[in-house]
Amino acid sequence: MLQVLFILQIILAIVLTIIVLLQKSSSIGLGAYSGSNESLFGAKGPAGFLAKLTFTVGALFIINTITLGYMYNKEYNKSIVDNIKTETIPAPAAVPAPPAESKSEAPAAPQAPQTK
Repeated sequence: MLQVLFILQIILAIVLTIIVLLQKSSSIGLGAYSGSNESLFGAKGPAGFLAKLTFTVGALFIINTITLGYMYNKEYNKSIVDNIKTETIPAPAAVPAPPAESKSEAPAAPQAPQTK
């Protein structure tokens, strides 16, 4: 059953991508290849039909995604979080104090040559 849903998911993703690319946008996109016979889709042309088809295929895609996730979880009953190894790191006993610095002066900065 999972294989069928997974194959259906791939097909729905491809069909949804093609439908979105066929729609007319501000730039022509792939809408030029959809044909010029507007009487097939009605008076508005393919815009209304493609919008409804996009909504329908998108809804089917979401429903199939939720069903696929539910069926996978039900069949395998595991999560990716189950594979995470959790180890505790022991805290250090004591942090040693930094060594005392000598109070010697830093070397003087070089003097710029004086011009006459």
